[in-house]
Amino acid sequence: MTLEERYDRLLERTVGEVRRLYGERLVACAVFGSVGRGTQREDSDIDLLLVARGLPAGRFARVDEFLPVDERLEADLRPTSPGGEPVSLCPVFKTPEEVEAGSPLFLDMVDDARILHDRDGFLAGYLDRLRSRLQALGARRIWLGNAWYWELKPDFRPGEVFHL
Repeated sequence: MTLEERYDRLLERTVGEVRRLYGERLVACAVFGSVGRGTQREDSDIDLLLVARGLPAGRFARVDEFLPVDERLEADLRPTSPGGEPVSLCPVFKTPEEVEAGSPLFLDMVDDARILHDRDGFLAGYLDRLRSRLQALGARRIWLGNAWYWELKPDFRPGEVFHL
């Protein structure tokens, strides 16, 4: 099995378990980072955006609610070779309202996220609106060394206020 096939299988199983856990509360699920870009390595983790209604307050409570997914996928996440690293799930939890409020997290998702589940096109619509706004501002992602940063408004003037 190739690395890409392994991660595709993991994502398929993960989405199934996420749907099982959240049921009708699940609005969207996307993978981002190296796996979203398709540039994963043997030791890449799986960065997930989970958008659900009725999430508990606070990160720890949201992680606790997610633990059954980790437990049911434990065997799938084990290393495939002796001395290899297990794959980790790294979820970010947001309500639809928190997504609409915005976050710098979503900037790279405009280009790199792979949407795995999207009831009523909620996440695709949000990312499309953000992408359009970034284009209107002339924003660009700039590669520097081994990382990138965003120049959100190249013609920015001191004292100017703009919104994403």
